[in-house]
Amino acid sequence: MKQLPLAVLATAQFLVVLSTSIVNVALPAIRTGLGLSASGLSWVINAYVLVFGALLLLGGRSGDVYGLRRVFLAGAGVFSLSSLAAGLAPDAATLIAARALQGLGAALVAPTALGLVLSLYPGGRALGVWGAVSGAGGAAGVLLGGVLTGLYGWRSVFLVLVPFTLAVLVAVWRLVEPAPVRGGRLDLPGAVTVTGGLVALTYGLTGFWPLVLVGLVLLAAFVALQRRSPDPLLPPRMARLVLPNALMALLGAVWLGLFYFLPLYQQRTLGYSPLEAGLTQLPLALMITLSSWAVSGRRGRAVLPAGLLALAAGLAWLARTPADGTFLIDLLGPTLLVGAGLGVAFVRITELSSAGVPPEDSGLAGGLVNATRQIGGAVGLSFLTLLPTYGGAFLACAVIALLMIGKAVPSS
Repeated sequence: MKQLPLAVLATAQFLVVLSTSIVNVALPAIRTGLGLSASGLSWVINAYVLVFGALLLLGGRSGDVYGLRRVFLAGAGVFSLSSLAAGLAPDAATLIAARALQGLGAALVAPTALGLVLSLYPGGRALGVWGAVSGAGGAAGVLLGGVLTGLYGWRSVFLVLVPFTLAVLVAVWRLVEPAPVRGGRLDLPGAVTVTGGLVALTYGLTGFWPLVLVGLVLLAAFVALQRRSPDPLLPPRMARLVLPNALMALLGAVWLGLFYFLPLYQQRTLGYSPLEAGLTQLPLALMITLSSWAVSGRRGRAVLPAGLLALAAGLAWLARTPADGTFLIDLLGPTLLVGAGLGVAFVRITELSSAGVPPEDSGLAGGLVNATRQIGGAVGLSFLTLLPTYGGAFLACAVIALLMIGKAVPSS
């Protein structure tokens, strides 16, 4: 197996995940630098998350129709240019617009990169690398965000993405051959309704509750249109992937909840600096990496339930959240358990979400599994933030992991 194309495509996934978490630590500096209000500051995050999550399905299907490599290169170009625009933004409106374009680029890159991996490396072994970089990207974002903001200012968290994305773009252009093209046409009515529905639903769950109803209506319209479309965006043959993608949505809620609440607990309760919070998440990132490598390609029925059980145990341990907690006693053990469980669960569920998918649907499969994780994370976080304590949020995530076990056993 040629490793270099896999390394390049995995780097693209790492950058997409990194761009989500690296900004969080820089938010106070961004607010000061551009004079943003609290609501305006939230749009620095929401503009990216909404566009990224809503367009993943369309991005994946575009890769199947027009060519995975071609759409990936276009997305990488948009991502690099928008990152540059964000880093040079003179005002809040420009920054928010650049973040929306960055979400568009990521929505083209993430599913087509995974689609290329599924096409180039069948059998599941490469997904260990995929799980490793996805987990490491979340923790690395917290660490790099703190270091770069402290040393070079908030603009550096965007500008640092530009040279690496351009390097990935050139490497994919040189190293990766074009994958089979499905051809046909995009289902534009389906694309409009599913994109509008996901945007309305995700944004509504941040507090604008009437939009939740609008989102559900648009998604119902999407389902109805798919039944009548001669070339649907989500064809019926993908229905067998409903269960693994539902599991991925639940895992997304746990994943996003963990990386949202753990730094907050460390900084607000334990008094850690942003850099300290990032450094103490390195064992978590390392364990996700190791467990992802170890489990890739393994087919045992007990692998996924065991991973979910470890994940639930680690989260329940974290739920103690003592105000005088120490890293060695109260954080290291549970985060190692959580990391082991997350790595196993992510790889196995991704394998299940792509099992038996023909090459001409690999982009759609990549878009679907990314979309369900992103939307599941957004929906889950909107409810987790209603809980009064960090411990309650960790405990709720543990319950979600336990509930997943019942559905995971027959699917493994």
